[in-house]
Amino acid sequence: MRVVESARVPTMAVDRYWRCYVSPSFVAARSEEVLASVWVHEVSHLLRDHARRAGRAMRKYGWDGAGDRLRINLAADCEINDDAFGDGLVPPKDAAYPASLGLPPNLLMEDYLPMFTLGARTEPVTWLECGSGADGLDREWELGPGEARALREHERDLVRFRVAEGILGRPGDAPAGWRRWAREAFHPPQPWRELLGAAVRSAVAGAGAGSDYTYGRPARRATALPGVVLPSLRHQLPRVAVVVDTSGSVAEQELGTALVEIAAISRTLGGRRELLSVVSCDAAAQLVQRIGAEGGLTLVGGGGTDLREGFAAALRLNPPPDVMVVLTDGQTAWPSRRPPCRTVIGLFRRPSTVSEHDPDYRPELPPEWAHTVQLG
Repeated sequence: MRVVESARVPTMAVDRYWRCYVSPSFVAARSEEVLASVWVHEVSHLLRDHARRAGRAMRKYGWDGAGDRLRINLAADCEINDDAFGDGLVPPKDAAYPASLGLPPNLLMEDYLPMFTLGARTEPVTWLECGSGADGLDREWELGPGEARALREHERDLVRFRVAEGILGRPGDAPAGWRRWAREAFHPPQPWRELLGAAVRSAVAGAGAGSDYTYGRPARRATALPGVVLPSLRHQLPRVAVVVDTSGSVAEQELGTALVEIAAISRTLGGRRELLSVVSCDAAAQLVQRIGAEGGLTLVGGGGTDLREGFAAALRLNPPPDVMVVLTDGQTAWPSRRPPCRTVIGLFRRPSTVSEHDPDYRPELPPEWAHTVQLG
């Protein structure tokens, strides 16, 4: 998250592009403990996707006024503040809490919205200007989407996914509200573990995958033959290449889905950097990256589509992949020959696919030699 100093913001606030606007006078007048709590609060708005959820609430209730946005901001604050603080974090004064508004704890913003209106209980709340990252309404001090390292939608979703993974991995260290958010933040990824398991079994006969003998660890039968060194059998994970369609027809949300699936594949490979390569491809193979447990993936592209170039780039890897996973909207030509490795194609789910230049256009179906799965 990028910090932007601004004298126009009253306190601290975030926008929908994950920038935090900070008032110098506000920071100078607060202790580090209070500022840490404010920081956690603002980050919580972003992780919990309050801007997008606020838009859905406005449409649901037919709201369009500033007072409606304020009500949403208060409900979002209640969702966060009932259990976000602890372990040295100081609960901010004059903030919205469920108890202060006469509301039950541990509910979501959507649950709180119909339970209260602006009035006597909300008047004492003075800390409520959290920016468009909290209620979706752009502020006059906020920068545009192309400035100051604004995060794109798929990048924001990847951060949320990583945080949710961390919370679910150590649930005893997180408050109940955060655990609930982590469980509900994302639909489970496609069952790549099962697909890759099948791909591994198929690739066992090929070089570089399955099982092999090694002298790095003595065989269990070595004691029966004193003086003879016997190799042991060691299981080897396959090398996987993921080709991601980054053409202009692929939406930001679909790229976010691709990142989630790549993270799932990385986990099945134990986060080993030498086993997972990612190829960004539009009309050409733009970038090839090795991906490990630390992440750090960048997707580039935005032009036309020819995933045959991505297939070719993946097969040129040294050593070549045992398994290839292709994530695409399907609007591409496919290789005429079957690759020498097991291939899994993940198709972003679309209601229909058309071309503005040709009303009768329909994309080629994925080849029969690939295992095809719908994403989304």
